[in-house]
Amino acid sequence: MKKRVWKEEGFTLIELMVVIVIIGLLATFIAPRLFGRVEEAKIAEAKIQMRSFENALELFKIDNGFYPSTEQGLEALVVRPTTGRVPQKWREGGYLDKGRVPLDPWGNRYIFLSPGINAPDYEIKSLGPDGSEGGDGENADIANYNLQK
Repeated sequence: MKKRVWKEEGFTLIELMVVIVIIGLLATFIAPRLFGRVEEAKIAEAKIQMRSFENALELFKIDNGFYPSTEQGLEALVVRPTTGRVPQKWREGGYLDKGRVPLDPWGNRYIFLSPGINAPDYEIKSLGPDGSEGGDGENADIANYNLQK
């Protein structure tokens, strides 16, 4: 009769600890780079949305001869204004895709001024990641009048 020999397979505690330490070291070096890229991507998204607003505002002006007022806001691009200077040739369906004004990438409303303070026709501004006026670096406000063309 043959004896059965059971061969135990698996990892030892030391092997598991070595793998966990290696994963931890990788996460320590890689995670900050990935999180930095997330903010860069949000800033780029805000700039792209502003370009989209600029295009829609130009179409609004071509159709109606003027830009929406500050009071009408960017909502005038998706809902026909009924107050202030009412556009006579407002495009059915609006001027923005999806029929809504998106929030900035940090979940805040864009600020719209028409006429603008820093630009003659209008200003579109996001307060950036910190959600407050001003800021430096990644917390700086993003405005259409200082976007690179």
